[in-house]
Amino acid sequence: MELPLLYIIILLLTIFDLSSGIIYNKGDIEKHFACASEGIPPKNEIIKLYLSSNDLKIQCFLLSESGHTSQEFLGVFTSGGLAPSLEIINSTYTGIFHFNLTLFSDRLYWLIEIPRENITKNTDIAAVEEWLVRITLQHGLHIYTTEGTLLDNVREPILQGDLGAIMTKNDISKVYQHVIDLKVAKCPCANDVALLGFILNETYNGIYIGLSFSGFWNYSDTTWYNLTDTIYSQVGEEHTKLSVVDMVLTNHFLVILTSLGLFVSGDLRYPSSSVLTFSRADFCGFERVDYVKGKLWYNEKCFANREHFEVDYVTITFERNRTLSESSSCFYSKEPLRQWLPCLPHILKGRKTIASTLVTFLVDQEHSAGVYLFSNQKTTTVSVSTLKNNKPGLKPKFPLFVFPSSFSSPVGMVFHPRSHFLYAYGDQVWFSVDGGNTFEFLADFHDDIIENTYHSFYTSDITFVSQSGNVYLTKAGLRRYSKIGSINDNIFTLYYDHMGFIHKLTPDHFEAGGSFAAFGNSKGIFGQPPDMGFETALAPQFITLKEVVFFAYVPTNEPQESRYTKKFSNIHLGKVIHSRKTGTAYIREILQHNLTEGFLSSIIVEVIDPFGIEEVNESSCLSSSLSITQTGNVTYKLTLQLQTSGTISSFQDLDVEKTVVIPGYSSFMIISILDDKNALAIATMPAKVLNNMTVPKDSWFLYNFGHRNGRMWKIYAKPCNYWFQQHDDSLSLNVLKYIDLGKSHTLKVKVIPNTKGVRTLEIPLLNVIVGNPNLLEVKTEGSFDDTDSYVMKISAASKALRQVNYRPPSNMGIAIPLTDNFYHADPSKPIPRNLFPKSKKSGKFKQCANASTREECNCTNDQKFSHAVAFSDCREKVPRFKFPVTQYPISLEIYSEDGHIPVEMPYLVTVTEVNRRENWNLKHSVPENVKKLKDYLEPRLDAPVYNPLGLNLSIKGSELFHFRVSVVPGVTFCNLVEEFQIYVDEVPLPFPGHTLIAVATAVVLGALIFITFMLQIRNIHPGDMFQNFMTTNKVNLSNLSINQLPYR
Repeated sequence: MELPLLYIIILLLTIFDLSSGIIYNKGDIEKHFACASEGIPPKNEIIKLYLSSNDLKIQCFLLSESGHTSQEFLGVFTSGGLAPSLEIINSTYTGIFHFNLTLFSDRLYWLIEIPRENITKNTDIAAVEEWLVRITLQHGLHIYTTEGTLLDNVREPILQGDLGAIMTKNDISKVYQHVIDLKVAKCPCANDVALLGFILNETYNGIYIGLSFSGFWNYSDTTWYNLTDTIYSQVGEEHTKLSVVDMVLTNHFLVILTSLGLFVSGDLRYPSSSVLTFSRADFCGFERVDYVKGKLWYNEKCFANREHFEVDYVTITFERNRTLSESSSCFYSKEPLRQWLPCLPHILKGRKTIASTLVTFLVDQEHSAGVYLFSNQKTTTVSVSTLKNNKPGLKPKFPLFVFPSSFSSPVGMVFHPRSHFLYAYGDQVWFSVDGGNTFEFLADFHDDIIENTYHSFYTSDITFVSQSGNVYLTKAGLRRYSKIGSINDNIFTLYYDHMGFIHKLTPDHFEAGGSFAAFGNSKGIFGQPPDMGFETALAPQFITLKEVVFFAYVPTNEPQESRYTKKFSNIHLGKVIHSRKTGTAYIREILQHNLTEGFLSSIIVEVIDPFGIEEVNESSCLSSSLSITQTGNVTYKLTLQLQTSGTISSFQDLDVEKTVVIPGYSSFMIISILDDKNALAIATMPAKVLNNMTVPKDSWFLYNFGHRNGRMWKIYAKPCNYWFQQHDDSLSLNVLKYIDLGKSHTLKVKVIPNTKGVRTLEIPLLNVIVGNPNLLEVKTEGSFDDTDSYVMKISAASKALRQVNYRPPSNMGIAIPLTDNFYHADPSKPIPRNLFPKSKKSGKFKQCANASTREECNCTNDQKFSHAVAFSDCREKVPRFKFPVTQYPISLEIYSEDGHIPVEMPYLVTVTEVNRRENWNLKHSVPENVKKLKDYLEPRLDAPVYNPLGLNLSIKGSELFHFRVSVVPGVTFCNLVEEFQIYVDEVPLPFPGHTLIAVATAVVLGALIFITFMLQIRNIHPGDMFQNFMTTNKVNLSNLSINQLPYR
C-alpha cells in the first residue's frame, strides 16, 4: 500500500509545482508546459499557433529540466485524469476544445485536431482579429495555464502575396552598413504581423522591407523583400537616392513614404497579382528634399467588426519653408487613399491668422472630429474641428486648448490604439481622455525631447524614447510614468507584439524583452533598472514615525535654467526612495514650493523600513547639546554646547548636507561649517522653529541624505505589491466587448495583495475611466473578500432607458401622467405614477389589451424597436440624451422604389408631440416662398408648419418626448408620417430648487462667519483648546502594539 500512496503524493506535488496561474512562456521562469502547431516548440518562447486552410493540429509537451522525460510526466497526469484544454478567444467569440485523454504508448505529447470550420467558417481575405489562445492542463482548475496567439494565415490581407522580390540572407546583409534608421508598421488587428523598413543613407539605393507574422521573435523567421523595381516602375529609373522614409499598414492598404514620393498599395483584400502593386500619390511642387522630411500619421483601429461608416484615414505632413502656405504642408486621405486633401479647410479671405506650424492632424472617428496640433514660437495649441462629409469644417468642436509656454517643442500627437486616449509629445507629454477638449500634464523632459512613442493595445503599455536614448514607460490613461532604462544602439526601433512583449529591432538582429504587465521589468533590453534620483541633498522632516517629508535643496547660486534638475517631478510619484545606509519609503505625493531659494520641492513618503541615523563615531557633534539662533529668513546658526568635559565634539566638513532632526520641530539642513562649534543651516519648516532654543544631547538626531561625497539616496521603481486578475476566465488581458442599445455588461476584477503576513486594510488604487459618458453609464462596487483581496464589480450599460409600464410626465407635473400611451407595457407588473385620480383614468393598453403577462402581448422584434405610437406597448428601448438637448438636427428623407430623396420644398411638415408635452421648440429657416405657404396652411391645419430643411429641435424638459412628423396634405398622394422618440436625462433641479439651495448656503456661510467673529473678539481659540485636550489625554505608545500595514 505504500507505493500507491507515494504515487499520489508525487502526483499532487507535481500538480502544486505547476499551479502558477496565468504565466507567459517567456523570461527566467522554469518551463514545464509548451505547445506548437508542429514539432517540439523552441525553449522559452511564447506559444504561436497558425490556422491554415487545413485542420488545426496542436501538440503540447511537458518539458522538464529535472531529468524526468516528457513521457513520464504525461503518464502521471493522464493517469490522474488530467488533459489539456484549449480556449480560443477574441472580442466576439470564445470556444473551448479538449485534448484527448487517451495516450498511445509511444507518444510524448498530447494532441488535438480541430477542423477549421469549428473555429471559423470564413475564408475570405479580410482584416480579422488575431485570437488569444489559453491552454490549461484541466479547464476550470487552473492547475497550469499558459497563453499564446492563433493567427489566421488564410485571411490576413498582407500575407496573401509577395511584397516584391524575395531576398536571401546574403542579399539583405549587404544593406546593413547603409542603414541609418528603421521604421515598423504593424497590422491593426494582428500585431504579430508587422513590417520593418530600412532607411538608407545617400550612398545606397532601394526599398527593403522585412515581413514577420510571428512578432519578430526570431530574425531568421523574417522574410525580406526588395521593392525597388516596383517603385521605380512608377517614377522612372533615372532617379537615385531611393529609400524608405516612413510606413503605415492600415486594415486594407500599405502606405510607403519614400524619398521619391508617397506610394499606396492596391486593396490588400483583392490582390490583382502575386506581387503587390502600388500607385503614386501626386503632391504638386514637392521634391525629394520635402519627402525625406515627411511623416505619416495614422489612428490605429481594428476593423474586424467594421461598421459601414468606419474607414481608415492617413495623414502626411511636410516641413516646408515659410514662403509657402501652411495648408499645403499637410494632407489627409481616407481609404482607398487615392484623393489627398489639405488638412486645413479653406480660410476665408481677410481673416487674420497667427502664423503657426501644423505639427500633425488626426481623425477621431468616434467623435467625428479632426484634431490639429499647432505650434509657433510662443504657444502650442490643439484645435478640434467637427467633420462634415468626412471633411474638417471651420467650426470648432471645442474651444482651443492652449498648452503652457513650457511645452515649446512638440513633435507629434497619437491616439493609443483602439482607445480614446490622445497623447501630445515632445519636450513634454500631455494626454487627453475627451478627444482633445482638455489635456492633462504627464511629464516634462526639458531638453531631452521625446522623438518616438510605441504602444501595446493588449497590455496598455506606452513607451516613450527620447533623443538621448532614455526610455520611459506608462500605461494608457495612467497619470504616472517611470524611467525604465536607456538604449545605446545607434540604429534601433522598438515594437510591441500582439501579447504586449516588447522587442528591440536592429538591422542585423532582434532582441525580445519581457512583458511589463507580466514581469514588471524590461528583461534586459534597457539595462539595469535606473536610479531616478538627482544630484542634490535631501532634508527629512518627520511628521510621524511612518510619514516623512523630504525637501530637495537648491543652492542659492544654482542657475535658473538648471534648477529643475534639483527638484522632484511627476516621475517620482509612486516610486521608492532608498537610503544608502538603511531604510526605504514609498513616495505618495509630490509638492512644489513657490520659493526663490532653498527647498523648492518636496515629497511626502510612507516609511517602509526605518532610515538609519548617524552615529557619534560618524559625527562627533552628536555628543553636545544644540542651540539654534535665527540669522536670516530661513537660515539659522547651530551652536554646539559641550555637556561632558573631555569629550571631543565638533562640526566637520563631512557634516555639510546632513540634516538635524528634532522631534516635534523643524529640521535643519547644514549648508556650511563656520567653525568647529558653529554651523549654518536652513530650516525645512520655519514656522515650526523656536528661536534661541537649546536641544539637549540625545534629543536631536542626524540623518545623511547628502550628495557631496557620493549621493546617499536613490529612487527606484516600486516593486509590484498587487496582482491584477479578471474574475471571468474567458476574458483576456485586453478585450473589446460590444453592448447593444439598452443592454449592459458586468465584469469583475480582483486585486490580490502580493505580500505575505501583512493584512490589507486600504483600498488599492483603482481608476475606471469612461471614454464617452454620453454613450455609457458605468457603475462600480468594491469590497474585500475572505482572502483580503479587493474585488471590484464594474457594470456598463448603454445610454438607453425603458421602465416597465412607463408613461411620460404631463404639464401638471412629473408624477401626474395624463397620456393614454404606455411604453414597455407589462400587465403583470404594477403601474408607477398612478396615485392621482386623473392618472388612474388615463392610460390604456393597446397591444397588451386583454393580456395578463408581457409574453401574451406577442410583441415582435420589429414592434419592440418601432417608434410608432401604435406599438408603444412593445417599445423597450429609446435613445438617451443628457439635458439640455440643443439644436438637435432632424433629417428627413422619402424612400421609394426609385431610391431616396431629401424632404424639401414643397414637402412642408408639421411636428407634434403625441403625448401633448411642452418645453420643446423647433428652429427652421423661413424664406419668402415658405412663409407664404406657411401662412396659408397653418390656419387650415390648426398646427404649426415647418420647413423640413435645416430643422433643429431643442428640448428643455425631462424624460420621454415622442414626436410625429407629417408631410402636409396636398403635395403627395401618400400619407407620409414618421415618428421618433428621445429620452432626456440628468435634468437639473427645477425652480425654486437652485434658489433654495443658494439661500441655505448663504445662511450657513453667514452663520459661520458670525461665529468666527464672535470667537475672535472674545479671544477664544478652539484649536488651542483641542490641542490641550489631546495633550492631557496623551497615550503612552510603549503600551500599544501596532499591526504592520501593507506598503504600496
